[in-house]
Amino acid sequence: MFKSIIRLLATILITIAFAFLMITYVGERTKVSGHSMELQLHDQDQVLLDKLTYRFRNPKRYEIIVFPGPEGGDQFFVKRVIALPGETVKIAKGKVYVNNKEVKDYSKDHTTDPCELKSELHLKSDEYFVLGDNRDNSNDSRYKEVGTVKRAEITGRVVFRFYPWKSAGVIRP
Repeated sequence: MFKSIIRLLATILITIAFAFLMITYVGERTKVSGHSMELQLHDQDQVLLDKLTYRFRNPKRYEIIVFPGPEGGDQFFVKRVIALPGETVKIAKGKVYVNNKEVKDYSKDHTTDPCELKSELHLKSDEYFVLGDNRDNSNDSRYKEVGTVKRAEITGRVVFRFYPWKSAGVIRP
């Protein structure tokens, strides 16, 4: 009986350690908060965050990433990568340009207010420019409080929606 109890405790500890490693380094379920990524993602959507991929490669244009909000704590932002390190971003007449080429528009509103981005912005070697798909309702890289996102700040990428069930499936850039 003593061996059974030890075996049970060992199994529980191994399970807890495995779950901790999975959540910390591989993937995590998270909830979208707010309307900034509509029409792709909606408020209260339950999604899977892939934390492993970016340990082996950098984020790509149009991937949806998660990073800590400017207030820190438990607030995380979900946004789309628009420009990569070393590129130049400009917003003019409602359109977004990267290296003087108009980018594919994922926005719900199809126009983008430059907000606090009054001129071209050249990204450093570790910076990403991100925007929400719902540009009229998104606190993103256009604003000083968010600004560009450093590579080290990126938690992972959104790869799958669990809930609502009718919208469940893989999230593609």
